[in-house]
Order: sequence, then structure tokens, then C-alpha cells
Amino acid sequence: MRLATVSQDGRRFAAVVAAAGTVHEIRGRTLEDLVSGGLPAALEAGRAALAEGGVPLDGVRLELPYRPASVRDFVTFEAHVEGVRRSVDGAVGVPEAWYDAPTFYFTNPHALFGPDEPIRRPATCRRLDFELEVGVVVGRDGSDLAESEAAEAIFGYTIVNDWSARDLQSREMQVGLGPAKGKDFATSIGPWIVTADELAPYVDPRGFLDLDCRVSVNGSQVGRDRLSSMHWTFAQMIAYASRDSLVRAGDLLASGTTGGGGCLAELWGRYGEDAPPPLEPGDEVRIDVEVLGTLAASVTA
Repeated sequence: MRLATVSQDGRRFAAVVAAAGTVHEIRGRTLEDLVSGGLPAALEAGRAALAEGGVPLDGVRLELPYRPASVRDFVTFEAHVEGVRRSVDGAVGVPEAWYDAPTFYFTNPHALFGPDEPIRRPATCRRLDFELEVGVVVGRDGSDLAESEAAEAIFGYTIVNDWSARDLQSREMQVGLGPAKGKDFATSIGPWIVTADELAPYVDPRGFLDLDCRVSVNGSQVGRDRLSSMHWTFAQMIAYASRDSLVRAGDLLASGTTGGGGCLAELWGRYGEDAPPPLEPGDEVRIDVEVLGTLAASVTA
């Protein structure tokens, strides 16, 4: 089931987006309410909405699907680590510690953008980049979760674009605390949340989601990878995040950037030059992920 937040005639509401291209309002509930209430109750509310009349998808505007209390961004694709370290850190290879656990950082939950919302390039940035990622939405609270418990806590998935100011990031990461102003200005999420039951047929025997992921700039494909190239599963990411800590219903955990050109910096590091070039005002980035849909945005000055 595709759960979205939409606006129409000055009103915002949670809805189910049906395969036929119609939108069915879930009355009296926000998407945040549905996520915090857990997947079974959300599916029940969605089925009730589908039984009612709908409106055409092109007659509403898709908004930011929901506002997570926290956003953890992981780094789970080996090819991405290798390429970006060359271009951002000037380092070679993958750190041995990367293989120990699914490392993450917390990004800014107050700078989130929905589908087709324009993204402002930071004032001093001249090496703006996108990042093709998939995020998992946690559906219940938990601490010290076993991997099996973490898998059962998954509410659904959405596309994530972690916009990155590579020139700012490169300088500030020399301090050794990870990215800050190079990352905190914008993260795009959407176009909706696809519930976990919808993705069950795409889970491979190892527990990885096997989805085709592509990204293009101004209509030209830049990168492509399989989501199953991740080094850790989403359940392992949730379990690790909950260790000696707490995950809450609604938390968003992003996969980190795919390989195969899931961001420009990976290609810059691999080829030793800024080709394709950094993003400029007017450029449009489009991410397509099998089953999850399309997330697009344009860059503004």
C-alpha cells in the first residue's frame, strides 16, 4: 500500500494512492498517526479508505510524506565509500572499521523536502551533489532489538535524496566529527511510504531488498545499482541503531548512497575529475526506484 500526504484546495490529508492512479483520503488521521499506530492498524485504515471514492492523482499535490522525529543516515554500499573517500577525503580504499558495523550519523530532521520541492544550493557551495538512497520507516519503539525483532518493526520504505555540499563537507570532515554544514541543508523524501507487506516479494534469501535503483540529471542517466548491493540489511541497521539505545516509531533510517554512480562524488573519485559536473541552479535530479516510485527535484540559486 502506498501511503501519502497530499494537499488539495488548501487542505492537507493522509491518503492511499491506488494502483489505478486514484487518491483515497484516510479521514481524521495524519500519516504520522498511522506510522505511530503500527502497520496492521495503518493497513486496516487504508483498506477502509480504498472502499470509499477517490480523486485522480493528478488533481492533488504530493507533499512531504511525513515528518520523522529523527533521521539516521547510514553508509552501506562499499563502492560508494571507496569513490567518495577519494574525492572528499583524498583517501584510498575502504577503512577496515567500515566492515565492523553499519555506521551512521544523524542528519537534520528540520530540513526535509517533499517530492518536486526545489532545493536551494548553499550560498558558498560550488560542488553540489545528490545521493540516491532508500529509507526504512520504523513502525514501533524498541531497544536492543534482535535482528528478527527489527525486521518485524519495519513499517515501510521511501526514497531519500541526501543532498550534499561536497566542498563544505570535504573541509569540515578534516576535523574528524563527520559531515555538518555539508549535509544539514536539505534531504528530500518521497513520494510516499510503501508499506512493508508490498515489498515482501522483493526480499532475497539473504534478507536484502532487491530493487532496481536509477538516478538521472536533466534526463541523462548518471547512476544505476541494485539495492541488494547493500552490505547490511535494513533489519540489521535497525537492530544496530537500537543497541544500548532506542528507536521510535517514525524514525527514518536511510541506506546510504548506492554504488554505480549513486552520487557524483563517487564518480569524481573514481575518474579523478569532476565529470559529470557538480549540480547548478536549474538542474533537475530524478531518482527512480522499482516499486517505490520517483522522487524528483530541481536546484535553485
